[in-house]
Amino acid sequence: MKVPTKADPRAATPPVATEEVDVRSLEHELRRSTEAEVRFTAGDRALYSTGGSNYRMLPIGVVIPRSVDDVVETVRVCREHRAPVLPRGGGTSLAGQCCNVAVVMDFSKYLNRVLDIDATAKLARVQPGLILDHLREPAERTYQLTFGPDPSTHDHCTLGGMIGNNSCGVRSVMAEWAGTGARMSANVHELEVLLYDGRRLRVGKGTSGDPELDRQLTELRDRYAPLIRERYPDIPRRVSGYNLDDLLPENDFNVAAALVGTEGTCVTVLEATVHLIPAPKQKSLLVLGWDTEYEAADHVMTVLEHKPTGLEGIDHVLIEDMKAVGLHPEDVDLVPEGQGWLVVEFGGDTKEEADAKAHDLIAELKKGENPPEGIKLYDDPELEQHLWNVREAGLGATAFIPGKPDTYEGWEDSAVPPERLGEYLRGLRKIAKKYGYDSALYGHYGQGCVHARWNFDLRSAPGIKNFRSFLDESSDLVLELGGSISGEHGDGESKAELLPKMFGPELIGGFREFKSIWDPDWKMNPGKVVDPYPITKNLRLGPNYAPPQLKTHFAYAKDHGSFEHAAVRCVGIGKCRHTSGDVMCPSYMVTREEKHSTRGRARILWEMVNHGELETWKSREVLDALDLCLSCKGCTKDCPVSVDMPTLKSEFLSHYYDGRLRPRHAYAFGLIDQAARLASKVPALANALAPVTKRLAGVHPKRHLPEFAPMTLRDWYSKRGTHNPTGKKVILWPDTFTNHFHTDVGVAAVEALEDAGCRVVMPEGHLCCGRPLYDYGMLDLAKRYLERVLDALRDDIRAGTPVVGAEPSCVAVFKDELLKMRPNDQDARRLAQQTYHLAEFLQKEGYEPPPLKRTAVLHEHCHQHATGGVDPDKKLLEAMGVEVQKPDSGCCGMAGAWGYEKSHYDVSIACGERVLLPKVREASPDALVVTAGFSCRSQIEQETPRRALHIAQVIQLARDHGATGPRGPYPEHAVSPKPQAGGSRRGAAVAAAAAVSVGLAALAAYASRPSR
Repeated sequence: MKVPTKADPRAATPPVATEEVDVRSLEHELRRSTEAEVRFTAGDRALYSTGGSNYRMLPIGVVIPRSVDDVVETVRVCREHRAPVLPRGGGTSLAGQCCNVAVVMDFSKYLNRVLDIDATAKLARVQPGLILDHLREPAERTYQLTFGPDPSTHDHCTLGGMIGNNSCGVRSVMAEWAGTGARMSANVHELEVLLYDGRRLRVGKGTSGDPELDRQLTELRDRYAPLIRERYPDIPRRVSGYNLDDLLPENDFNVAAALVGTEGTCVTVLEATVHLIPAPKQKSLLVLGWDTEYEAADHVMTVLEHKPTGLEGIDHVLIEDMKAVGLHPEDVDLVPEGQGWLVVEFGGDTKEEADAKAHDLIAELKKGENPPEGIKLYDDPELEQHLWNVREAGLGATAFIPGKPDTYEGWEDSAVPPERLGEYLRGLRKIAKKYGYDSALYGHYGQGCVHARWNFDLRSAPGIKNFRSFLDESSDLVLELGGSISGEHGDGESKAELLPKMFGPELIGGFREFKSIWDPDWKMNPGKVVDPYPITKNLRLGPNYAPPQLKTHFAYAKDHGSFEHAAVRCVGIGKCRHTSGDVMCPSYMVTREEKHSTRGRARILWEMVNHGELETWKSREVLDALDLCLSCKGCTKDCPVSVDMPTLKSEFLSHYYDGRLRPRHAYAFGLIDQAARLASKVPALANALAPVTKRLAGVHPKRHLPEFAPMTLRDWYSKRGTHNPTGKKVILWPDTFTNHFHTDVGVAAVEALEDAGCRVVMPEGHLCCGRPLYDYGMLDLAKRYLERVLDALRDDIRAGTPVVGAEPSCVAVFKDELLKMRPNDQDARRLAQQTYHLAEFLQKEGYEPPPLKRTAVLHEHCHQHATGGVDPDKKLLEAMGVEVQKPDSGCCGMAGAWGYEKSHYDVSIACGERVLLPKVREASPDALVVTAGFSCRSQIEQETPRRALHIAQVIQLARDHGATGPRGPYPEHAVSPKPQAGGSRRGAAVAAAAAVSVGLAALAAYASRPSR
């Protein structure tokens, strides 16, 4: 393989030559010499070909070290093969520094621990793959200490990546006046590093750990000291360039700080000792609104005098963009009047102390010139977090706005002196207008750092030329104001070419010498920061970008009808790589595998469409990456750019299996509505044959198939009839799971709707939403199912009759998949708007439920999370008098039939054991366990002593047993049983038994076929 390199390491050129690397030998030796995971397949390389930037470079291979020894050996083997090396953290960087034609070392899976916290010295020793929040949480909980820099990616970025980037964050303001400084370089005490030549050093203040290196660095410093003092801007966020200023005598010759921000171009960090600072015991949040973001910026210095712990700015464009994409809709209306806002956080030992600081600021602003027109002080920690959600979602919220061009980073973190921020914002808007660019302008106003995403045209030569010219003009403005080209995200490839304007050619020579001292062969992340690739060279899109237009089943309306655009929607933020909270992404949370994150899957799908190494629609590597996707829809709600992985997976599966047999479980579970229809004729026989069915269908031995009910919900209702003939007509959707398995839930749902005064009806004939078909990519059949539903319900749809579902995943088909299949069908649109989850409908109707004095653990079904949320269930329970605990439990791990499959069992259980199952086991025996989903109830019942109830059954309990509920533990035992069949069905039973036998025989034949 030919790898880019410099013809002469001493030459002032980017990597324009090539050098041959024996990749097969390299891979073999890495496998032989290390215990690391060594991955050199096309799919693995595709996963690491980009990060959060506009750039794409396919790596030589990927190594995931299990230990520091693995890192040392990996670098040794790479050195022997002359292969470049790129150490990587969370892969969220925005300037192109975490992609290269190199051996990528991903530290995030294994080298991710807190090694020690010394509370007395206020120091923590950490591994480079540690997620920032995984340091802050134990430090704050146990020692009331925290870490100063905290980027908006704090729940998934790594300390090693932050060191490479010289990261800052919201509370860098606090770190500036209450800690050691705003940037990461000021918060690192000591580093253990590995050089490409194999030396391991412990570097800190006063020494590199090597006398010869100390001599070279001192000589370098002394030669360049006058220029360093002259050219380095004196601002809180000078992130551009190497930190040669930290080698100055007045900065104690701090070698560790000098290596921070080198973006993997000098050394590999093996371990870091970092400074901790006192964490405020209480916080107060104040939002101030002015007519424009410029006026908000003009007041930054006044606010800073009051020593806030955080000072952010947001503008009206960000709020409008968030509303347009429906991101945090409940949060964006929390801001007070205005068009430009400052978000100010104060800390104190008590809430009163923090609030007093806010009131002091308000009083001063009211007396000054141009006081804010909107002022809001929040006293609810939950509301305060909602406001931070608005700010932290900025990068994703501004990427794909309906009716607007796509936006990109590329000039997104410039910084100026805070006192000149208003001047900068006005000037930047003027330049942008000249080029026809627009963006929200938000960010760390307290330190003069501005974030943005611009509508650059990165797909045509003229567009790219304009982009490059805009960078020149904008960087000139920043430098005129005494600022830094990068104020947070680093130089990488997107800004490194601009550094000579900021530092001058002589200091760039100093940077070159500094890198050569550490990496004389220029094998550490070459082409970044110093002697970089041109800004426009390795663009992921570029002037020749012409993706194929693929024929698809789904319409991809929000992506202009393009599967490719749906995949490119992932901009690499990496929110799916967090390890707790929300639903997205359950498989990543338990595997820590990039391949099993939403981002990883989106990236490999994009590579499949755009590059030849992965066969379009037929790649086994893409199939493997999608295998652990639970189709939970968490990404459709939690992903800042709304990547829709369940739809992309379903689309891929439909094409992958076109012309080939699916696995046996796909037929067994994908066609469950047909199987259940037959089995319900002879439920006792079907249940007796469950062990055989389980084996033939590929179900894990530890799983128990749910039992068919003695009588279907439809049969029960046809015999019982309606109890409210004059009430408001409501269609209760008899989904497969409620109709054939949990009929007691269906009965309770009917009774709850009738208690609300409704006349309940059910559609005639066999209808199914087709939910399982999407999970297995059976989309032609899914379309036919939807057509039948629309035909059967057309009159009711047009009459506005509500459709209520007890099963969230089936409700989700009508609210979600239906419009993705038929975006221009008005009846489909009406049905989507008229379909409700049960609690959602009851709340809308103003239903007053019967009282019940209990506690309850409430779990949110994933598809409910994506299509309305569990808040109506919570409010309904609270209206009954139930004390509700709602753990942030994410996905239960069952995911329909997914968790029954042999190959998924371990991951399924791990998902459940992460939060939900322990919380259920911890619950008091007399507490209720409540969840709407059939899958969730099945997982809970199979893995705990408890049986979860649907909210309809909780209402039924209250009606049947009064406000105190049933006596004794395990109240679920007191719910009404499933209705029992009556009368003779002998003829139907015989026919059904024969059909079941034939079906099992066919499945057995399929299961025993030779493997292909």
